[in-house]
Parts: sequence; structure tokens; C-alpha cells
Amino acid sequence: MSIYFFNTMGRVREEFKPLNPGEAKLYTCGPTVYNFAHIGNFRAYIFEDLLRRTLKYFNYKVTQVMNLTDVDDKTIRDSRAAKISLNDFTAKYKQSFFEDLKTLNIDPAEVYPAATDHIQEMIALVQTLIDKGFAYQAEDKSVYFTIAKFPQYGKLARIDMENQRAGARIKTDEYAKDSVADFALWKAWDENDGDVCWDSPWGKGRPGWHIECSAMSMKYLGKTFDIHTGGIDNMFPHHEDEIAQSESANGCRYVNYWLHCDHLIVNGEKMSKSLGNFFTLRDLEKKGYAGAELRWVLLGTHYRKKLNFSFDACEQARTVLKKFNELFLRLKEVNGSGGDEDIKTFAAKCRSDFAAALGDDLNIAEAAAAVFALQHEANRLIDLGKLSPAGAETVRAQFRDFDKIFAVFNVDNAGEAEVPAEIMALADARLQARKSKDFAKSDALRDQLKSLGWVVEDAPGGFRVKKA
Repeated sequence: MSIYFFNTMGRVREEFKPLNPGEAKLYTCGPTVYNFAHIGNFRAYIFEDLLRRTLKYFNYKVTQVMNLTDVDDKTIRDSRAAKISLNDFTAKYKQSFFEDLKTLNIDPAEVYPAATDHIQEMIALVQTLIDKGFAYQAEDKSVYFTIAKFPQYGKLARIDMENQRAGARIKTDEYAKDSVADFALWKAWDENDGDVCWDSPWGKGRPGWHIECSAMSMKYLGKTFDIHTGGIDNMFPHHEDEIAQSESANGCRYVNYWLHCDHLIVNGEKMSKSLGNFFTLRDLEKKGYAGAELRWVLLGTHYRKKLNFSFDACEQARTVLKKFNELFLRLKEVNGSGGDEDIKTFAAKCRSDFAAALGDDLNIAEAAAAVFALQHEANRLIDLGKLSPAGAETVRAQFRDFDKIFAVFNVDNAGEAEVPAEIMALADARLQARKSKDFAKSDALRDQLKSLGWVVEDAPGGFRVKKA
């Protein structure tokens, strides 16, 4: 079965045809680690997780690169305000980001390159652009890209070049759509940068935000790759500038498919601290919402539509997941007879509908409809006493299949207590101790878990944690 995506570049729905059959190379815009990621950010990361999981569901070998922007205007500004080093400042937010990914059950990318670890690649790319006549060093010692040398500039964001605001060049990372002008590739050091700088052929300085993604994607995915994603706010200037500098340096197309998700709003309004509707994942956890509930909400709207977040939606997600959990409990206890072929046929149709929906530009609403259809049919058959244990296993197997995408269903452990993160950390440390043959430490951690009211059981490929 084919997959179709809405390609932002042409504003058309296209069949996905990767450069290498059976492989999908994917670059997803990651966080700027100057603060805790908020739910608007996670709307994009959940969309990118849906895309990744769908590609894997269709049996593609996925190579995903998600960057960590740990040097830019914001990280430098805030680390200086906090009076700590850039590395120490961003380390806290990198760690919290990965913790949040686990909370939302987001499938890990293959590579998480940090910008500060790839400065030399960025310097080499800037030098290539200078050598080819696409960039120049200005009187302020910064290096800028000459957009006049790239006639296709604006093709992604559909920029009206003739009506741009006057201005020779722009040094800041983010700017308005009507401020099209030469943009900074390498920013010469000034007093606002403090001790953040690297040596380069053009003097001390640091990379511009846009050159970071071009250099890192090129290193890990090649000069041309399959898919690049992000929020629609990344389309300009960030992605437009990536295209210009990458295609100018390499003389070939940068990306074949561009996918952009729309904004998250809160109760119909733009999220902002001044309105009191600005939430990090941690804020919502403190209000008692679990990662699975928040994931369900963030998945609930097609990625190209605005997602309206509300606490009512969180409560509805809690109710929906509770009803699924109740079904999984019922499936453990069924003792009916007959109807096995009927449920196999029905489950197969649900799987076919589910896959077709995902292949239609990640149509999550239609995919969810197939899930609800199987839930309804399974409950109906149980009520009639017409679902056998074998039929129940058919239903469970299909929900495990659905969960490759949704990643919220507790199919086999329904009714069991949710394991706190600190307990899972102790259990994981015990497993690592066992692997290292440090049995004394392993036993001590087991006893500590027991004293806290939890039992850990070894299982193929890992472990299970249960209430004592």
C-alpha cells in the first residue's frame, strides 16, 4: 500500500517515493533548549512521531535526525542572564526534553545532533558558499548569504520578492516575512555573546541558526534526502533559508517532501504567558494528567489543522482511555464460543481501514474511527457471549497493532497500577547492574524496590514491574 503526503513545496498531495526503496530519511526540527518545551512544541513532536511510526508501520527503514539547537540568540541571551555557561544552561533543558519524550512515549530518533558539536561542519559549509560566490563577509565581520544569487528564494513560503521591506541584511535568527534580505551564516562576536564563540577563517564568532540544520542534515542524511518537517512557523525564514544555502552549496535539490503542522491554540486563543494559557508538559502533569492522556489529545487533530487544546479535551481523553482499558480487562475474562472467523474478518477490515487512513496523509481521525469500530464490535460480541478466548486474542493482537501508532493502549497489563518514573528508574538501574554482573548492587536495588512496595520480574528483553 502506498503512502501519500501533502507536500508543502508544491501544495499538492503526492505519493511518497523515497530516494532508496524501502528506506525513509527524515529530518525533524527539534527544540531550542533555552527553556522547557511547551505543548505547542509537543504538537509538532507528536506529529513527527506519528510520521515516523507510520513509515515504520509501512515497513520502511527509518533514519530520523532531530536537531538540538543549543546555540542561538535565545540560548546565549538566557544563559548570560542566568550567569552560567552555555553548556551548563542548555544541559538542563536537553535532559528535560528527553524526559518529556519518554512521558509522551515518543519513539526515539536515530540521531540527536547538538549544534555545538558540529561547528566545524558549519564553518566548512559557509566556506563553500563563499567560494561559490553565494556569501560574503560584511563590514561588521559577519558572513551573509546573498539571496539575489539564488533566484528561487521564496519558493517554499511563496514569498512576494517584489514587495519585500527594504533592507540589505539581517543578522537576527528570526524575522518577519516581509523583511526578506541577506541573512547571517556566521555571526561575528560582539559583547552580547559573552564567552560564546569559536575561531573561524572570518574571526571569532558563532553560526547563524539556519546554517546549523543544513550542516547537520547533510552530515547524517546526505545532500538530498526524503522528508523535512516542522511547524508552519519554521517555514519562513528557517526552512526557506535552509533551502537557499543547501541548494546553492550542493547544486542539487535539498529535500523531496516538506511536511508542516499547524499551530496549537488553547481554548480557541493563541497560547501566551500573558493570557495565562501557556503550559509545559510538566505543568499539565502537576494538574494530574498522564502522558498517555496528553498524547491522545495531541494526536487528535490532523496535523495540517489547528489543534485546539483544552482541559475538557484532556478529560475526554481520560474517559476514552479508561473505556479502552475496560475492554482489555473484559478480553482477559471472556468465555464465550463461536464467531472466531467473523471477528478475524472484522479485525482485518479494521486494520485495512486503519492503514489506508494513515497512508492518506496521516489521516488520524479516520485511523481512530477504525480503532473505535473494533472496540464497539468486541464489546458487542462479549455482551452477547459470542466472543471466545481465541477471538479475544484476535482483538488484542489487533490493538497491539494499532498501538504501534497510537502508543497509548495498555493491552496486556490493563488494570495494573501505573508505575512511577522513579520506580522505573530503579528497575532499569537493577537491569543494568545485572547486565554488568554486579549482583550485589542488583539485589540491593531489588530490595529497595520491595521496600517501596514494588516487585520487579525479569522477562525476555527486559523486565516487568508490579505492585507488591
